[in-house]
Amino acid sequence: MPDRIYNFSPGPATLPQEVLTQAAKDIVNYNNKGMGLIEMSHRSKEFIAITDETEQLLRDLVGIPANYKVLFLQGGASTQFAMVPMNLLAPGKTASYLNTGVWARKAIKEAKLFGNIHVAYSSEPSNYDHVPEAGDYQVDPAAEYLYFVSNNTIYGTQFHAYPQSEKMLVCDMSSDILSHPFDVKPFGLVFAGAQKNMGPAGVTVVIVREDLLDRVPENVPTMFRYKTHADNGSMFNTPPCFAIYVVNLVLKWLQKLGGLTAMEKLNREKAGILYSAIDGNSFYKGHARPDSRSLMNVTFNLPTPELEAQFIKEAAGLGLDGLKGHRSVGGVRASIYNAFPREGVEKLVAFMAEFAGKNG
Repeated sequence: MPDRIYNFSPGPATLPQEVLTQAAKDIVNYNNKGMGLIEMSHRSKEFIAITDETEQLLRDLVGIPANYKVLFLQGGASTQFAMVPMNLLAPGKTASYLNTGVWARKAIKEAKLFGNIHVAYSSEPSNYDHVPEAGDYQVDPAAEYLYFVSNNTIYGTQFHAYPQSEKMLVCDMSSDILSHPFDVKPFGLVFAGAQKNMGPAGVTVVIVREDLLDRVPENVPTMFRYKTHADNGSMFNTPPCFAIYVVNLVLKWLQKLGGLTAMEKLNREKAGILYSAIDGNSFYKGHARPDSRSLMNVTFNLPTPELEAQFIKEAAGLGLDGLKGHRSVGGVRASIYNAFPREGVEKLVAFMAEFAGKNG
């Protein structure tokens, strides 16, 4: 649409235009029922059909085995920082964590409230500019699980090969789930806030192996037990209905594109265009090491903070919005999630060349 800008926001992030159009219509009148989707009972047959279909779409796209439960929860990924150890880490037990960014660090802080936490690796000394390779760390032999964050939005780093461990993996995939295919079987649990690649803020998807549901200690409150939500089809309490519905529409959009393999190809092409522009001009310097670069969040700096502020301001004037980097890195952050169009990346790259030419 002519009045749409290019939204580089790290989240909530841009959504497919066709999804927004359909969702806007269904807010007012869903399926010609004479009322909007957000007014429907979550226990109506129409909405239960939506949740069932959404779960099946996700299972088909990702390849989720039958012995895993799919849950649609609230509280964001930050609630999962506590729910994971509450459910999987009994008192006195140990878990290993990889500290590769702010969100991993926050998860470690929460987990320490419930058990012994072994930080197997930390890239904090280098301001989180990389993720470790398999030989860079040792998992505690007594660990119940190995926890990591697959993509780090603030620093622009990403695991391009997941950790190999005899321990089950637990992963926060909030910012790169559905951006590429992955094998669920090494994971005991995967969670992701929807607002990067799946839908709007408000719903968090949890994929959890069924046998883990009974490991929860007896003193964990009802609402914080995965088993509670698994036994009730994610409807123990009123779920985030509209957010789940938009996830449904996004999954159908991905299906039409050709699934996660096709999506990964598009994401690699977009990121390649932008990284080539950074590497091809000494005016720009990427934050992440080349072998750890994220396909979702591209972070880079200019020669001075003043030039960075000018760059962001001028870019916004051209409809390139949301480019300000996080305060811990500064500079520029271009978030180019699944729904971000290639044309927006090309327009940013053209502006980068022009800006460097005038100010370099």
